[in-house]
Amino acid sequence: MKKIAFACLSLLLITGISCKDAKKEQDGAAVELEAASTEKFSLVKDSTKVSFTAYKTTEKLPVGGKFTKINITNTTEGSTAMEALNGTTFSIPVSSLFTNDATGTRDPKILEFFFGVMDNTELISGVFKVAGDDKCSIDVTLNGKTANIPLEHEMSGDEGHSFSGVMNLENWDALNAVASINKACEALHTGKDGVSKTWSEVAVHADVLLQKK
Repeated sequence: MKKIAFACLSLLLITGISCKDAKKEQDGAAVELEAASTEKFSLVKDSTKVSFTAYKTTEKLPVGGKFTKINITNTTEGSTAMEALNGTTFSIPVSSLFTNDATGTRDPKILEFFFGVMDNTELISGVFKVAGDDKCSIDVTLNGKTANIPLEHEMSGDEGHSFSGVMNLENWDALNAVASINKACEALHTGKDGVSKTWSEVAVHADVLLQKK
């Protein structure tokens, strides 16, 4: 009988300890879940960097550049990075163009013979959009037209986010601007085949930081 009583007591003690441990684990998980649910993301405005790659010659040689100034508005906080970015608007002064050309002639030519022949191109403006499954894109307004650019998203570190897409200039009725810059840079855009070509396809890229609060 004593052995039975001892066994029962041991079972009760083990059960009690197990229940306490399980409760601690549940409480810990609840605390972690609550912390995650209250965590907020917000865009670090002055962290945004915008760059592009245009192409020349039939060999499609890249010509890289960036804009040194971007104005960010309509920012919000969100429980995820994508939620925080959704609806963010931006405007880029085209005068902040920089292609790191040693001769100092490329940027003025782009401003005059590319942007200069478009309508309402003092600024390139747009809005960041997020759809289901965190699919993202930007609506861009250029040459008086608005069109969408689907984006690919990559993480870079804990807070960094990179976005890449392709801008087809025909969607902004800007082929006349492409022809204009190609004519102005005809010799420089002529490849080994003797053909001068400026591509209407431009790769766009943006890097941003989102901080957690």
